[in-house]
Amino acid sequence: MPRIDIEMDVESIIKELCTLHDLVRWGVSRFGEAQVFYGHGTDNAIDEATALVLHALHLPGQLPAGFMSSRLTTAERRVVVDLLLRRITERRPAAYLIGEAWFAGMDFYVDERVVIPRSPIAELIEQGFEPWLAGHGVGRVLDLCTGSGCIAIACAHVFEEAQVDAVDISDAALEVAARNVERHGLTSRVELIQGDLFAGLQGRRYDLIVSNPPYVSRPEWQALPAEYHCEPRTGLESGEDGLDCAVNILRQAIDYLMPGGILVVEVGYSRPALELRFPEVMFMWPEFERGGEGVFIMSYDELREYQPYFGGS
Repeated sequence: MPRIDIEMDVESIIKELCTLHDLVRWGVSRFGEAQVFYGHGTDNAIDEATALVLHALHLPGQLPAGFMSSRLTTAERRVVVDLLLRRITERRPAAYLIGEAWFAGMDFYVDERVVIPRSPIAELIEQGFEPWLAGHGVGRVLDLCTGSGCIAIACAHVFEEAQVDAVDISDAALEVAARNVERHGLTSRVELIQGDLFAGLQGRRYDLIVSNPPYVSRPEWQALPAEYHCEPRTGLESGEDGLDCAVNILRQAIDYLMPGGILVVEVGYSRPALELRFPEVMFMWPEFERGGEGVFIMSYDELREYQPYFGGS
């Protein structure tokens, strides 16, 4: 990893960088010099630096034309430079430094107890999972491995009459999810449950089961950039091929899905490994306009048909 001289003359830099535009440009250059990694809400240095600069100055994401030419006080410049340098030296994603991430058009509190929301499942939620639900009424939703609670909360927002169960094995993650449930005023409709996948859900059935579980293989996790190692390993890594969690979901989901319902699971780059393990299964892989891949959708009838291959009931 290239090293950046963190002993640079910060006071001199603060004197020379006068405007919002100056600070964003400087941040972009330093990020490029240090080769920081993106992929936790932004995919490039300009968006990453802009987000950090605006956050440090308590400014909204959308600014009037010409606002980037605004001059800053010396104290403001010092705060911005400090935050940009933390992004480099700590290798923490901007979302953790800011304490906020966006998903399906909604804002969520995040910290190192949860994986930063970035799933393409957001597009499916915004579309009400059509046409796969085909008008099937949604009264109960299950979000497995809920983390920050973003999928559960976004589903509750779209399906206004639905009750949503949000499950996670991590008590720490559920503390973050609880904060977000309250933030969005959904404490009466989103129930947070501590447990390992379907444990503790006996007798409950759902019209929609959604999961963005851990799906990174052990070798892949070990090779990930430092930014990913800021996230909880239990939210990313799932065995030697990345499929431990997803396969367990496939084996058990039939006992919790209502006829006419659908199962939606993200496996990311572990898609080839899943197809190799179950060559007889015809997975449905939707395409996404905003990027992303590796999400399969399976109907109740398909799930039941393929149970002999999954080793479930």
